[in-house]
Amino acid sequence: MVWSAQQYVKFEDERTRPPRDLLAQVPLEHVSRGIDLGCGPGNSTELLVERFGPDAISGLDSDDDMLAAAAKRLPYTTFHKADLATWQPDRPQNLLFANAVFQWLPNHLDIFERLMDGLAKGGVLAVQMPDNLDEPSHRAMEETAHDGPWAPLFEGQSIRRAPLPAPSVYYDRLAPKASRVEIWHTIYNHPLTDAAAIVEWVKGSGLRTYLDHAGPEHRDGFLKAYSARLERAYPRTADGKVLFRFPRLFIVAVH
Repeated sequence: MVWSAQQYVKFEDERTRPPRDLLAQVPLEHVSRGIDLGCGPGNSTELLVERFGPDAISGLDSDDDMLAAAAKRLPYTTFHKADLATWQPDRPQNLLFANAVFQWLPNHLDIFERLMDGLAKGGVLAVQMPDNLDEPSHRAMEETAHDGPWAPLFEGQSIRRAPLPAPSVYYDRLAPKASRVEIWHTIYNHPLTDAAAIVEWVKGSGLRTYLDHAGPEHRDGFLKAYSARLERAYPRTADGKVLFRFPRLFIVAVH
């Protein structure tokens, strides 16, 4: 799937709150080697650079558009292209930081175990992942996919990503390799102008897979049908806005 940095940063302030909250719980005063995994357009990398310095942090992503945006944003930071499904650091790291990327990899529990082996003693694996498949925004994607002239393209299959395991599963897998594991959920309630703003938000993330699968012939129709579902699912607040509820899972594991 090809990503769009321009679309992603339309809600940059809201999207940067989770990595900021994750970083606040990283128990490191000094980092000499740290990597932002799935750095995207560099908004999370910038937080790491501000805290630990430009010489300590690099970024990694698999998408050329995201890497180009990150390099433009942080011209003195090193960025690399790599596939997180197979990547492993070539030397021990103090910090492996991942904001909203591993939910796309069904085998990320195996990857986490491997990444723990890539940490220096006392190093930290810090991860944030959306845990929002049960929210109206994402249920409506599945409903729309199977209700329209594009439905035959989705017949007998679901392209929705796999749901996240329970926190206990993460703990059981990480605890044998960690001196400490912290796991928590945070539910963000973002006030947005209207349901159309939610559509714009998810066009930069989960909705892209559905639009790509529906194809250019059905893109406009799919968006119209999906938007109508969101209009019904998100009532207006007293000031005319809508609250976009967004649960996220956080993990901090210390080697």
